[in-house]
Amino acid sequence: MALQDVCDWQAPDAQGPSPHLPRAGGWAVPRGCDPPAFLRAHGPPLAHGTTTLAFRFRHGVIAAADTRSSCGSYVACPASRKVIPVHQHLLGTTSGTSADCAAWYRVLGRELRLRALREGRLPSVAGAAKLLSTLMARYRGLDLCVATALCGWDRSGPALFYVYSDGTRLQGDIFSVGSGSPYAYGVLDGGYRYDMTSSEAYALALRAVAHATRRDAYSGGSVDLFHVRESGWTCVSRGDACVLYAELQEPPKAGEEEASEAGS
Repeated sequence: MALQDVCDWQAPDAQGPSPHLPRAGGWAVPRGCDPPAFLRAHGPPLAHGTTTLAFRFRHGVIAAADTRSSCGSYVACPASRKVIPVHQHLLGTTSGTSADCAAWYRVLGRELRLRALREGRLPSVAGAAKLLSTLMARYRGLDLCVATALCGWDRSGPALFYVYSDGTRLQGDIFSVGSGSPYAYGVLDGGYRYDMTSSEAYALALRAVAHATRRDAYSGGSVDLFHVRESGWTCVSRGDACVLYAELQEPPKAGEEEASEAGS
């Protein structure tokens, strides 16, 4: 009689994962060490990236962003949302730590609703930006990482503000945030005009994000496009960044070339 029959002993499964080895895709740390602390001190550097942009023009505010959420070569989510609605006339782009951005947008939405109940109307875009920068400035130096462009329409018309987690608050016409922002700025600076039509604004935003995703290793996925008007914000489109870039490289058709020459 075999020993395993007498003692009711089962041989370990040699094909299964060992409890002493890290799971696939993980890191092995010395026994007794706290994994997060050890990786912060001795782990490989992780590069984070995204491409978000927003600009103000005659017919409102355009916000666009890629959807790839990456950390080094690890893609956390290829279809994440980086343009977050706050209320009907206000939304914001997100760049930085995803959890921080999501949490602070929930806080901002709550505070704006409370003010609307007290005052009978929603605060302006400038008021929302000041509120968010004031709230986050209290946590300066605590590794909070939020960089956002608040895009909205209020009583004064279209408005755009950049807010950073250290309390920085800037008003402007064009903002691009993320590792792909230098490439996006190159396209925006060459094609931006305040008196653009909506179609021209859509094309400019899509072209800027598509070129940025092509050149920036940490941006990609799809491209989300939003438009904030007096009636509120709308999601214009979501398209694959690679397909969009390939379409931009196609030469214009003969009829389009003749039309452009006639217009010039």
